[in-house]
Amino acid sequence: MPQRHRSEAATPSQQPPPQSLSAGRRTVGVLRELFPEPPEPGTRRLPRSLSVLLQVAAVLLGVLVMLVRVPGRNFPAWDGIYAEDLKIFLPQALQHPWHLLVPDDGYIELVPRLMAQFVTYLPLREAAPAFAIGGALVTAGCALFIFHVSAGHVRSPLLRFVLALAVVLLPIALMEIADSGVDAPWYMDFALFWACLWRPKTRTGMAGAAAIGFFTAASTLMSVVFAPLLLARVIALPRLREQAVTAGWAAGCLLQLPYVVSNLASVQSRAGHPAAPGLVFAFYGHGVVLPALGWHLAWWLQSAAGRNGATLIIGGILAVFFGWALITQPGRPRVFVVAALLTGLLFAAFGAIISSNLPGLPVTEDIEHGSRYTTLPIFLIDAAAIVAVDSFIRHRQLRLQTVAAVTALVGVLSVGWITDFRYNGFRSDDATNWPPVAAAWLHACQHTPNGIIHEQAGSEVLKPIPCARLRRLCLTWVTSGSPPASVNATAPPAVI
Repeated sequence: MPQRHRSEAATPSQQPPPQSLSAGRRTVGVLRELFPEPPEPGTRRLPRSLSVLLQVAAVLLGVLVMLVRVPGRNFPAWDGIYAEDLKIFLPQALQHPWHLLVPDDGYIELVPRLMAQFVTYLPLREAAPAFAIGGALVTAGCALFIFHVSAGHVRSPLLRFVLALAVVLLPIALMEIADSGVDAPWYMDFALFWACLWRPKTRTGMAGAAAIGFFTAASTLMSVVFAPLLLARVIALPRLREQAVTAGWAAGCLLQLPYVVSNLASVQSRAGHPAAPGLVFAFYGHGVVLPALGWHLAWWLQSAAGRNGATLIIGGILAVFFGWALITQPGRPRVFVVAALLTGLLFAAFGAIISSNLPGLPVTEDIEHGSRYTTLPIFLIDAAAIVAVDSFIRHRQLRLQTVAAVTALVGVLSVGWITDFRYNGFRSDDATNWPPVAAAWLHACQHTPNGIIHEQAGSEVLKPIPCARLRRLCLTWVTSGSPPASVNATAPPAVI
């Protein structure tokens, strides 16, 4: 057998260190646990058409529940138009149709602007219900999406239903993000987290994952928080066909990039005044951990133990539960729990840093400034708990243990779902009663169809709105010669 020459033998420096190679493989193996193959579809029990019909009905029921959850101040929630929907998106959609890439506060918000643009094709009176229903539809749609794509981590259909229910019944959501166009992207963050972990097998699934990634990244700056998850996906699943969501997210971020860079160079940029680390961790403890099991439950505990004491109580409960999950459950749920909790912490911290004034503002039972930054972290705490319980019951042979575990989980989550099903928050208190405003706008333009209306929303003066756009939206009323009874004749808008 021929002998190799000494110079042909590989030198130690040319051979990869066995320990380093093993560590790298172990790291990739751990990361792959985050992206499991979805289970093979079982035997179809229902006809496809009936299954589709049931899912549509579930989405419509979710929309109805979301609309009912939000109370109004002397008017129904669907008659109230909220925040930037009135101050920015609707007026600008009327002034400059299909100008969607317009930054606000340093970044673009594609989905809210798209929603506002479609609202302009409806009668003006229907703008508020359209925004409310559109926001609720995004919520219910994200819940249905999560129900399907979470099957790799949550095998039990019942617990996947509980996970979807956690989207619709999230206790803290009523404070700020429910039923509006401007806050719809905060629910899309829920869907994007699960899209980052999903491995679609069909082109339709890949297109859906890419769309979630693109529209979320093109609508909120907070999507940058998912970069570590997507980097882990690229490392664990290097094949190009596995990166549909990554490509969509990257495209949305590239669309945002010039506006974000331009804002960073401006004197108004918030990046130059980040919050102190102590305030950031206090915000996470008081804004995420404390209300994790329910907003009103948190206030009941505060009345008994003080704010810090109540935070320690809830934090202790969560620490014991997730400590049990990390010690007793196998690799996949352990990796998921760590990833979910770290992503939630990063999300809340990033929000507190870029909005440095929020962590120090006072919190009352009706007001929590910056609660939108706590919605995803609280949802991910619920998701981590559901994944841990799903893993537990999957390895139990005794039916009694399975029933007890699921019952305990649903019981704990239901505390917040029931006590916080309906209450007043920013969405209720700051919404504008829209029907009188819409009637006044149309009345002001009735005899000056080619004029320009100047209106005020709270303390802010809106940019001029062309009457021609309003006339086209509600042509029947404008040409009828008589305004509706609800016109606010005492304070008509100025028309020139």
